[in-house]
Amino acid sequence: MDTHTVLLERYIDYLLTESTPEAPVWNIENIRMGKRPGWNYIDGLMIKAVLELYAVRREQRYLDFADGFIGHYVREDGSILGYELENFNIDNIQGGKVLFTLFDLTGRTKYRKALEMLRAQLDRHPRTAAGNFWHKKIYPHQVWLDGLYMAQPFFIQYQTRYQDCTGYNDIYNQFANVVRLMRDQHSGLYYHGYDESKSQAWCDPLTGLSSSFWLRSLGWFAMAMVDVLEQADSRRCQGRYQELARNLKELISALLVYQNVDSGLWYQVVDKPELKGNYLETSGSAILAYSILKAVRLGILDQFHEAAARRAFEGICTCYLSEKNGRLNLGGICLVAGLGGEERRDGSAAYYLSEPVVENDAKGVGPFLLAYTELLRRSGSGA
Repeated sequence: MDTHTVLLERYIDYLLTESTPEAPVWNIENIRMGKRPGWNYIDGLMIKAVLELYAVRREQRYLDFADGFIGHYVREDGSILGYELENFNIDNIQGGKVLFTLFDLTGRTKYRKALEMLRAQLDRHPRTAAGNFWHKKIYPHQVWLDGLYMAQPFFIQYQTRYQDCTGYNDIYNQFANVVRLMRDQHSGLYYHGYDESKSQAWCDPLTGLSSSFWLRSLGWFAMAMVDVLEQADSRRCQGRYQELARNLKELISALLVYQNVDSGLWYQVVDKPELKGNYLETSGSAILAYSILKAVRLGILDQFHEAAARRAFEGICTCYLSEKNGRLNLGGICLVAGLGGEERRDGSAAYYLSEPVVENDAKGVGPFLLAYTELLRRSGSGA
């Protein structure tokens, strides 16, 4: 194994050894805020990566860890610790993706019951007039790119498995609305947020759009498309499936224009590399590396795209995977970014550059490990 792989393998061992459901070392938001543990998309993303490691390597320790972690939050009746349906928070759906896998692998009926609870939220979740899920009840009439990843892969996997692919048009329509309303026709990139009411301080009063291209939000959207295409039955609604695949290809092509030549990474504010304070960001770059690698494996993207993803992965290893005083760290991760709310999050480039940059947060670590699993699949071995 090369030096990067050795470090990464040790890093994985550290993450699993030092984490418990009550205190995962990768949930930096909770650690900083002193929040009690509960159901959240950050842990869900990380456990998804652990289960992908199990899928590739078939090492029992990965399954045991994932089952123990999620099993801590899911009670026997399917209720979920820290989850409230009435909050109508689209982020809470994301962790449901691991429940499909855990139910299949363990046969525990509580995971199936929990799936039903999360699916019930989507039946009642408020929507825009165009048909998209609101990002959260506290963010009415708003669609964020993040939300497509949080809900749609779970939604289509449930529809494919349990409802004979009904609801596909609903899902495809939500993507089509984002393409129609949120894509910049000049660059091919997408704005982070859209307010249908056009009343938020952060949006353009004419278009309802936020003003900047934030890397991780673009990554979430790309990953949403890849994961939906993976779970969809391509024989059903073939035209809509092909439309989504085409939109993914166009987004990746647009993003490759902005990939940094030297490092292989992308900047936090994607289209303004020269902006003072702009930096090469880990989480969005890792998400794009994973999305491209997976789309190539699925035959959605052409093989030549893989080189760009490998450059991004290696660039993250070179720039941000390090060892300090015997401890391994993955740095360069934007902790969090959003729009509006109690804070003055105005969607400007300056705002996105003002958020903390941290180490070891799962929004960077999870996609980094997901990209690693794609590379492991190509190697034909688990090491």
